[in-house]
Amino acid sequence: MNKHTYSLTVSPLNLPEQYSMADIFAHFATAPWAMFLDSANSQREDGRFDIIVANPIATVTTVGNTSNVWQQDTNQNLESTVNPLSLVQDLLKKFLPSSQVIANQKTTLPFMAGALGLFGYDLGKRFESLPNKNADEYSTPDMAVGIYAWSIIKDNINQQFYLCSIDQYPHPSIKDIQQWVNCDNTQHAFSLTSDWQSNMSQQQYTEKLSRIFSYLQAGDCYQINLAQRFSANYSGDEWQAYQRLRKANQAPFSAFIRLTNSVVMSISPERFLSVNDGLVQTKPIKGTRPRSDDPKQDQQQIESLLSAEKDQAENLMIVDLLRNDLSKHCQPGSVNVPELFKLESFAAVHHLVSTVTGQLKTTSSPIDLLQGAFPGGSITGAPKIRAMQIINELEPNNRNVYCGSIGYLGLFGDMDTNICIRTLLCEKSREQSNHQQTIHCWAGGGIVLDSDAKDEYQESLDKVSKILPVLSENTTLSRLG
Repeated sequence: MNKHTYSLTVSPLNLPEQYSMADIFAHFATAPWAMFLDSANSQREDGRFDIIVANPIATVTTVGNTSNVWQQDTNQNLESTVNPLSLVQDLLKKFLPSSQVIANQKTTLPFMAGALGLFGYDLGKRFESLPNKNADEYSTPDMAVGIYAWSIIKDNINQQFYLCSIDQYPHPSIKDIQQWVNCDNTQHAFSLTSDWQSNMSQQQYTEKLSRIFSYLQAGDCYQINLAQRFSANYSGDEWQAYQRLRKANQAPFSAFIRLTNSVVMSISPERFLSVNDGLVQTKPIKGTRPRSDDPKQDQQQIESLLSAEKDQAENLMIVDLLRNDLSKHCQPGSVNVPELFKLESFAAVHHLVSTVTGQLKTTSSPIDLLQGAFPGGSITGAPKIRAMQIINELEPNNRNVYCGSIGYLGLFGDMDTNICIRTLLCEKSREQSNHQQTIHCWAGGGIVLDSDAKDEYQESLDKVSKILPVLSENTTLSRLG
């Protein structure tokens, strides 16, 4: 076994106050495998840190049952059918063995180095026996994770930037970063070249809800999530589109990921799983009301949500599911619910958010926890496996990134991941003769026996009311479907 020691250096960056992490990331925005975990100036306790990574020393991309592992030192690609998360864990142990890393100072910063990337919803089909009736139409893999030996981190409480690097691997210098923020990275302006179109009409959506009600009445499930997908053609720079979205939404679990043939833009408000010093947390969202520009009407929406027995019942179902998922890898008796039905307000909607915590078993890793709870119960329904089977039956397209997770597995056992709701996928056509670029965005909700089809359909539109119109002044939600 390699007993070589690795030096982790954490260096404060003295940048002018007017610069943001977005200014730094603009230098990387066109580079494949550049990733930005972004709190989008949300001013929330969950949005304390922003993280930039680029130039991974290894990558794992998974499509279906096959993974492709690339390593920088050999510049070779190897195929594998091993569990994709096990491949990530093996690469971490090979390149960044935590027991052999010596830091130059104590720090409370997250991540610093480790694995970071995308875990798509359909990755769950590797962990459970699930059907897959839909064709694979996406260029984006089911999982795309890089191993990164350096990062740039901003602590939004003290407004301090840091460069974190494993000295044995190539990494930028402080001088490099200071020069990047002054670079002009002008790209072609982003614009939609078609209207948004849903993959189901309101009538089709209502018909699918009728089939869900039949499953609920038969006792198959207590709750089932149904989503529709909106798609449009576009041209120009995806990074410009993301900057518009982050400003309009200020969501604490936002992210921008550029892969070889696609871009993922997430403006998610929802945490999936975090681990910090062995403390596990998940914060499911269930229960939604639209925001109003009129303060009186907005307060009425808040009061309606806080007093809604239906929304509380939906939330509680998912809390129970997640308590069960966490208990697989948390110490017996440690799983608790410190917050139930807490109101959180965002740019487009009000939500009910609960918090479930636990203490990770000493015999389990954060990756074990992630696999045991993946995908998040708040976007499947309950019981999870049966709900996912019904979702696959009723939704006309695979979800790919939607309702998966973006996040990191840090060097010293820390982890944080979002749920990819309010998430967009930009892809080039898989046909070389077709230069068309397509952008997808999804919206859904949990369906229970007392759901109203008209209200549920409107709720799905409310959730993207600060997304779809932001990208096109000429597109209105009334023209969708």
